[in-house]
Amino acid sequence: MAAYIKIPRRPMLKSIGIICRRINIACKNYDVFWKMRRKEAVVSERFKSSVCSYHQKCLSGLPTVRHASTIPEITKGVVLSPEKLSQQELADLHENIRKELNIESSDLDKVSQYYFDGKGKAFRPMVVTLVSKACNFHSSKLRDVLPSQLRIAAIAEMIHTASLMHDDVIDAADTRRSQSSINHMWGQKKAILAGDYVMAKASMALARIGNPEVVIILAQVMEDLVKGEFMQLGSKENVNERFSHYLTKTYKKTASLLANSSKAVAILGQCSEEVCNIAFEYGRNIGMAFQLVDDILDFTSTDDALGKPTVADLKLGLATAPVLFAALKHPELNEMIMRRFKGEGDVEKAREAVLKSNSIEEAEYLAYQHSREAVLQIQRLDDSPERRSLEHLTQRLLNRKK
Repeated sequence: MAAYIKIPRRPMLKSIGIICRRINIACKNYDVFWKMRRKEAVVSERFKSSVCSYHQKCLSGLPTVRHASTIPEITKGVVLSPEKLSQQELADLHENIRKELNIESSDLDKVSQYYFDGKGKAFRPMVVTLVSKACNFHSSKLRDVLPSQLRIAAIAEMIHTASLMHDDVIDAADTRRSQSSINHMWGQKKAILAGDYVMAKASMALARIGNPEVVIILAQVMEDLVKGEFMQLGSKENVNERFSHYLTKTYKKTASLLANSSKAVAILGQCSEEVCNIAFEYGRNIGMAFQLVDDILDFTSTDDALGKPTVADLKLGLATAPVLFAALKHPELNEMIMRRFKGEGDVEKAREAVLKSNSIEEAEYLAYQHSREAVLQIQRLDDSPERRSLEHLTQRLLNRKK
């Protein structure tokens, strides 16, 4: 069983539907993860209300799981790496996807399969596979992954990769994963068509599963991707609404896929509604944390480590969490945000404002809160190697450098 650590009742910001607390723990033996993540975020009232509104909307209708006066410790015991626990199921992932694409045109074959070379992290299929195993064990004490659940893992990777093809066109990106992007290699038209094709084949694979509820859930992901991209093209003049806009956009563009894919495999495993909600919330929160860390690395990492240019978001005119936090202390950033950093020297000035403020720490704290909630959710399932691995995955996610 997981241990729990009492923390003082000092409200900071209401995030993820519960009151976050300053962590001031007088305990010698708590997990190093929580020890490393003790951060105090100085957050304005405007941010509090904005984040509150977003999370209350997301969690409406879901049960409250635990009181905010406790924070979970990562479950003790032997923990196998997520890669090792999902290795057998995902060994043929990219080969199966290539078979799914089933292309007769040699040109389309090269373009659409270009990103399915096995060099990516396969983070989403790995999470979906581990969630499948954890939920199956909780519900039936069987850890085997159903063929339909494995298909969802592949479909999730196909949807994600198709969105990358389109993103690279929108962003005019020359590189992806330390190699030339599809649009750079074959041009924008073929990149768009290849993305459309992969998305269409993912839809066909989804339809063949034959579960109407799962089809609707994954169709929602595709809708969210488009809506999130449109949201990214715009901004809010009202400072109070910017955080909510950013968080909603982040959910739609990134977290929706993990949340709904995780829920889909729980449904296919004939799990209870409660377990399906747990799977959804774990996926949603780890997806939000993943993107927040990604946005932080855009300021703190290097081009070589990321496999793509840093400060790319600013150059694209995007105000992510570090910038929004910095703008609370540097009001001059608001005008830059509205003109999408197109003024002379805007990118350099914004980057400097972010790095000289504590906005990186505040964004890290928000990522930590989402990771914390992911752990709280997954710990509601019975203990299993996969559940433990999903808990520790949140720790690794927060500490990643690329």
